[in-house]
Amino acid sequence: MVTADKKESKFVSVVVYLHNDSRHIAPFFDTVLGMFRDNFEKYEIICVNDASTDDSVKILKDYFEKGEETGKNGLSAMSQETVESVEAAGKGNKNGRETLWNGSMINIIHMSYFQGLEASMNAGRDMAIGDFVYEFDDINPDYPPELIRDVYDRMLSGYDIVAASCKGKIKLTSRLFYLFYNLTSSSRNKIGQETFRILSRRAINRVMSMGQYIPYRKAVYVNCGLKTDTVYYESRSSVGRHKSKTDGNERMSLAIDSFIYFTNVLERLSLVVSGAFLLFTLGVAVYIAGSFFSANKPVEGWLSTMGFLSLGFFGVFSLLTFILKYLSVMLSLIFKHQRYLIEGVEKISKQ
Repeated sequence: MVTADKKESKFVSVVVYLHNDSRHIAPFFDTVLGMFRDNFEKYEIICVNDASTDDSVKILKDYFEKGEETGKNGLSAMSQETVESVEAAGKGNKNGRETLWNGSMINIIHMSYFQGLEASMNAGRDMAIGDFVYEFDDINPDYPPELIRDVYDRMLSGYDIVAASCKGKIKLTSRLFYLFYNLTSSSRNKIGQETFRILSRRAINRVMSMGQYIPYRKAVYVNCGLKTDTVYYESRSSVGRHKSKTDGNERMSLAIDSFIYFTNVLERLSLVVSGAFLLFTLGVAVYIAGSFFSANKPVEGWLSTMGFLSLGFFGVFSLLTFILKYLSVMLSLIFKHQRYLIEGVEKISKQ
């Protein structure tokens, strides 16, 4: 454990995404809160409630408010290991669990309706005021708590964005997405599966200065021009986080949008098809020229029809290439507008 005189003085923001995650709230905060208490003097917690329909918000409030109201009895929702560490750190205090977030601010952002992971985390990041910002996209704590400090130390060694990634199995659909995305992206930095990440204030300012709405944060972060790195870990759980049907639909839509926004896959596809029709047109032209010197004449009208069709399709797909390029420029201008709606911000604790 880091002693009080060795705690980091930098202010840290912790942005957490919530959508029907009631089962994971207590285990997650049991895992991460102790690490932030032990390693940072000041920090804030921003929970983004993306229109949860279960009792996630109630459980979240109870988790923090009972600690302030009932003292030691508020430890009931926590693991025994965390209880013992809090009791040890809280000797002499009126409220043992209160030490777990002493000096921190705890806020909940309520999204107006379900807007998905990316828009919700954009809202949380925009509200964060810390020198460094942690983004927890997934609150399944399958990593050792020390990893939270490891990514921070890695950042201090000369990086602006450091992610934590599990070495475990990746779904085939995700693997294919990252493969094709990295192949078609013009960025030299590659993206992959990430559990959480930390960003410096300089990285956030750089992204904001780009004047773009962020439809896919990982892609924008690796394209912001700053140094990035990934710390890998072995998962402590054999069961991955359950993805709801709504999450699956969102991820599919995000994947399609990401290919359009951040890669030139459509332009390449259009160029390939245009090239194929160009070769076919040249082949028809050669066949027409050769037919004049051949004894075997093709069916009347066949040459002119095929020549017209191949040339026409070549022209259509060539035009489509220019249209797609024009649309990509228009999309970059559209990204200047923010695209999320917040219903309200609720403060649970402010010390």
